[in-house]
Amino acid sequence: MTQEERLRKNAALAIVIPCYNEEEVLPETIKQMSLLLDDMQETGLIDDGSGVWFVDDGSSDKTWELITEATVNNKYINGIKLSRNKGHQNALLAGLETAEGDVLISVDADLQDDITVMKEMMEQYHAGYDVVYGVRKARELDTPFKRITAEGYYRVIQKLGVDVVFNHADFRLMSRRAIEALKQHEEVNLFLRGMVPAIGFPSTSVEYDRAERFAGESKYPLKKMLALAADGVTSFSALPLRFIALLGLLIFLFSVGFSTWVLWVRLFTDSAIPGWASSVLPMYFLGGIQLLSIGVLGEYVAKTYMETKKRPRYILDKVARRQPEQI
Repeated sequence: MTQEERLRKNAALAIVIPCYNEEEVLPETIKQMSLLLDDMQETGLIDDGSGVWFVDDGSSDKTWELITEATVNNKYINGIKLSRNKGHQNALLAGLETAEGDVLISVDADLQDDITVMKEMMEQYHAGYDVVYGVRKARELDTPFKRITAEGYYRVIQKLGVDVVFNHADFRLMSRRAIEALKQHEEVNLFLRGMVPAIGFPSTSVEYDRAERFAGESKYPLKKMLALAADGVTSFSALPLRFIALLGLLIFLFSVGFSTWVLWVRLFTDSAIPGWASSVLPMYFLGGIQLLSIGVLGEYVAKTYMETKKRPRYILDKVARRQPEQI
């Protein structure tokens, strides 16, 4: 057995869980995570230094109180509190960069993802993979609208050249060296589903069935999903800009051809009839294209503006570690 294999066999696991107003589901999440870690330690999948890191993303309920209470009463639980709400991707990154462990698994707090799959993820890690993606087998629980739009988005973003894993969200395992590589990415506009595959270390995937949310309400309404989708496109693909350039060229050629035809009719025939459509429709058509193009350009300019300010992606308020006597 090589030194790397020995280190992988004795790996301490850190489970990172972003939380935003999750007081309803948190007690059950803590319970199930603790039972899972007990089982994984007994079977030798993880070291006894493993634990769970909850990241409170500026919650307004009792989420942080439940986390700090658990750090005293539970040997696995650690807590990270952000100074204010910064969004799921920033909270997740804060946990990944702060949690202590040889291998980290990120998962949501709602218990929709099958956490027992973490055992299979650890087996893949022991086999030599640095990144293991949790991939949904199907989307029967989604509404037809969400299923069609979600799967369509994955296909479109892949066509745009963004390297993403189909039907994968943020349920994944990452080795310590993968985390260190992720830290080298300094962009403010985060899209971890595209950033992690860009690392390039050996990766694989495991499939699982997604369940109903255990308690509480979804923290990802349509508005946030659309914003994340836009970040995925504009952060990793310049094709929309190239599409605008191509569209401009095509419209220019069409305009030249149309103008040539109008001039030919006017000079060499007697059928030229002044009309409203021939003047107004091209104007509205070109105006719409210009506004759309300006909007896409503005989105890229806004992203550039955010990046140039170099503001911190998150600010830690407090870190509550499990009590030494509990370890």
